[in-house]
Amino acid sequence: MRTIHVIGIGAGDPEQLTLQAVRALRDTDVFFVLDKGEAKADLVRLRHDILRTHVPEGTYRVVEARDPERDRGASGAAYSPAVGDWRSARAGIYQELIAGELGEDETGAFLVWGDPALYDSTLGILEEILERGAVTFAYDVVPGISSVSALVARHRTGLNRVARPVQITTGRRLAEGLPEGVDDVVVMLDAHQTFRRYADQDIDIYWGAYIGTPDEILVSGPIAEAAPRIEQLRAEARERKGWIMDTYLLRRGPGK
Repeated sequence: MRTIHVIGIGAGDPEQLTLQAVRALRDTDVFFVLDKGEAKADLVRLRHDILRTHVPEGTYRVVEARDPERDRGASGAAYSPAVGDWRSARAGIYQELIAGELGEDETGAFLVWGDPALYDSTLGILEEILERGAVTFAYDVVPGISSVSALVARHRTGLNRVARPVQITTGRRLAEGLPEGVDDVVVMLDAHQTFRRYADQDIDIYWGAYIGTPDEILVSGPIAEAAPRIEQLRAEARERKGWIMDTYLLRRGPGK
């Protein structure tokens, strides 16, 4: 039976891979990579850098396909259906790749930024393919160092404080308000810099972009002071590279 490794590859630094991930890489015959266009060509290059660093040349092949477009303008009640349509389109592409490019006794792999269990669609997409029944395979999951873990490590802080909870959420949810009873909030997938809404509150921000790569940018401090700097750096980076991946930790209350 075909086998698929879903491998967490960390936030961008080839040295962030675990030994388990390296073993899985070296056990793979075919790596499936989605091309997101010229603006995000760096993401494909980083994957190739990881393979060159950890896998002997000539022992594998890479198959690339174009990532389907997603309706980024969908909001409100239309948001979840738009995401569902995009995931189903991806499932169709993955299914074709597995059926057409992976031999019955071969092992394929998807390289997932950060950790496959945290705000990533790969596992759900593979389950959707199996439910369709057109192609069968076994798969396993190799955890990775998430951008969340890398962020707090680079800022030399922790995710939570003693006996207190931490919540991981999205910019879309943060726009609805800070969660009650939680003073440490990690925010991902925030294209609108929602932290600016809280510049009048006693909150510190630990922000990072392109974490683990040569383009890494870090800013921390009270939101009122850090927000203008983050806005400027974020705009400059997006203009320079054409894309940005960032995340941040908000920390409020006494004992910050």
